[in-house]
Amino acid sequence: MAFRLRRFREISKVLPQYFHSGLSCQHYRQHIISPTAPFMLHLPHICFGTNESILNRVCHVHRFATVSEATQVSPSEADLLIFLESTLDELEGPFHRWFNKCEGKTEFDRDGVFLVLAGAFLEDSLLLDTDRAIMFERVKLLQQRYKELHIFGFQSCSSICSSTTQARLFQTITKEYITFPILSSSKNLTEMTMTSGECYLLFKGFRSPLFYHEKSTDFGIISKAIEELLLKNEDTAIVQNFQSTLMKPSGVIKEPKFCYSMQNLLLYFPGCISVDEDGNRLFLSDINHHRIIIFDADGKILDCIGSSPGFEDGEFEDAKLLRPAASFYMDTEDCLYFVDSENHSVRRADLVSRIVETVYPKCGTDKKISSIWSWILYKLGIAEVAQKSEEFDMEPLSFPWHLMGSGSDFLIINRSFETLWLMDLTSGKIKEVVKGFPNILEIYGEMIMERRSSLKQILHSCLQQKIDHNCSLDGLQYCSLISSLATFQNSIVFCDTVGQRVLKLDRGSGIISNLQFSGFGVLGLPYWLSCPLEHVFVRAGANEGAKVDHFQCFSVLPGKCDIAVNVNIPEDSMLAEPLQEGCIWRQARGSAAEISGSDSVAISSEKVGVAQQWFDELDNLAFSTPGSELSVHDENRTQDTNFEEATTVHIDSTVNLSPGTSEVIIYAVLYLKLNRTWNTDEVPQEKKAARIVDILNTDKSGKQEKETCTQLLLEAKRDLGEVVFIKPLHLRIRLECGDNPRTDTTKETVLTDSSIEVNVSLN
Repeated sequence: MAFRLRRFREISKVLPQYFHSGLSCQHYRQHIISPTAPFMLHLPHICFGTNESILNRVCHVHRFATVSEATQVSPSEADLLIFLESTLDELEGPFHRWFNKCEGKTEFDRDGVFLVLAGAFLEDSLLLDTDRAIMFERVKLLQQRYKELHIFGFQSCSSICSSTTQARLFQTITKEYITFPILSSSKNLTEMTMTSGECYLLFKGFRSPLFYHEKSTDFGIISKAIEELLLKNEDTAIVQNFQSTLMKPSGVIKEPKFCYSMQNLLLYFPGCISVDEDGNRLFLSDINHHRIIIFDADGKILDCIGSSPGFEDGEFEDAKLLRPAASFYMDTEDCLYFVDSENHSVRRADLVSRIVETVYPKCGTDKKISSIWSWILYKLGIAEVAQKSEEFDMEPLSFPWHLMGSGSDFLIINRSFETLWLMDLTSGKIKEVVKGFPNILEIYGEMIMERRSSLKQILHSCLQQKIDHNCSLDGLQYCSLISSLATFQNSIVFCDTVGQRVLKLDRGSGIISNLQFSGFGVLGLPYWLSCPLEHVFVRAGANEGAKVDHFQCFSVLPGKCDIAVNVNIPEDSMLAEPLQEGCIWRQARGSAAEISGSDSVAISSEKVGVAQQWFDELDNLAFSTPGSELSVHDENRTQDTNFEEATTVHIDSTVNLSPGTSEVIIYAVLYLKLNRTWNTDEVPQEKKAARIVDILNTDKSGKQEKETCTQLLLEAKRDLGEVVFIKPLHLRIRLECGDNPRTDTTKETVLTDSSIEVNVSLN
């Protein structure tokens, strides 16, 4: 085993750039630090001539295991607390800038308890990649456990406005799925505290003593210190039951708030893939879109598992996932097992019935009472429900990432590769827990290293094609790739999380190509673009300040109304695929009833609207059924072979109107890419990236964020002319419908067929 690991390390020295844990294009600097080494001084601005008295000051840094050992605030600590508090009200200042934070929103109670993760957000620190992953896992667990705890990150850097620095922060945020704000400052933390750059800071109200906890501090010590501080708050409802790491959210799911535009790429951190070779199916975990995409060898999308972030079983369209990672196809059951990382669970998708259910942990309460009552509380968002696992004898799952089958068992490994769980597939119970990367390799190294030949083939082809190979990976990072590739037929398919794409290596020719997807209508309307109006709960970040692309009013008469919408696609772009009905969502409110674009073939035309209540004697009458005259969206209309040349997209709808005021709401999503004029080698990649960002630009994107997104696209190291991105449409049409025209017979109702045309530009 040691010999094999040594060989893998030699191979990994020249692995391609996008294989840096599949996540970063930055040059990786590997530092060897003993796990037992003392708290280290990290002062990049101090050279060899450091005064010994300065070094001695490190010994006076307070590191408390509990709050009971508190002392007075030192001058340096007071300066730090004053500086941190002064940044809370402004997103940007002379020496600081907040990332991952909503403008105009106060997220912190100044008198509350704060936990700050310092110095762990840039990869050029002295922190090892595995230690960084462990620190993030701990902070996220504390964030889930203590709802009253205020958490943010602190990162000192020389340039807070550099697009390169911001791009690196974004890569960390998306890789680790960080939902708490990060404070970037040109004031070095070490200058104020004289402590190491990577640590936990704990304090209350910016006035109490500051507690330092080293990066290797036990989770229980930090948890106990937080509880002591929280107990001092009389109004604080203390800790949630944390016997299991599984926490069902209360209807509000936080997501990263930095670089919204990147979410509108077709894929958003595609990190894991598995295959069903006999069924010609591949399963891609589109991790930060919280879904699993099923497609065939040609890239045609066949189905999609998951609808939005959360934790809920049900049909594929209704099931909620939270960062699904590795998956394993079970051919005997025709089911896909996968780990739901942020939900700390293992779930199963039945590919025949199209139902998702949770395998682990199993809820020990009565299913009927639990499911109905939990569903009501969840939908209303008025309570939090913690499901207790039956498996208290073993350590519960915590951010599972890798999943492998071994006979009747599953091997489950977390992101930091520090814990392995052996689960019995039949009972769904954990049989064994192995801690530590060396121990995991010693026991299960043979299975983990099975994909060595595939990685060697990819490496050889990358070098032949002169793909960047600036990263140096050790054995741990090499193993972290085990879920990002799979062999399929005569190819090796693997994920590129920096380029947000899936690549395919032909074993025969050694050529690597970009997998081209099609059939986007199966994906439906992305959850982050709109919030269905019939839902009574609020999704955080899903429709905050939702932009309306077009709003127009019309005066019409009662009866059938045909609505024709002409949408001009953005300049310099073209359709990656014709608009499909699955990418359109319609709703009629008020005195209008929708009769097209819905699941039903025809909707009975009953009286609608308050204004018609006085027609009681007309109960036996109804609107004439439009039948074959119904103007339904013509799918063939968009299947023109020259759709790429089209500059306009058409959306047709029909409604029945009664006297009163109504509103027709149309959401649609266009899948675009740069047109042929831009998709040439003569156009520099920098210009392509800038133009894509301009098209993706939203009201939430400022100048610096646009520069960051441009930098991220450039670091993808791919032809940006092939990038498929999403452009949403939000259209509202108000219809003022007058009374029915009068006739000689008062009991006769006159209906009028009308039509309106709406022109919308997305430029």
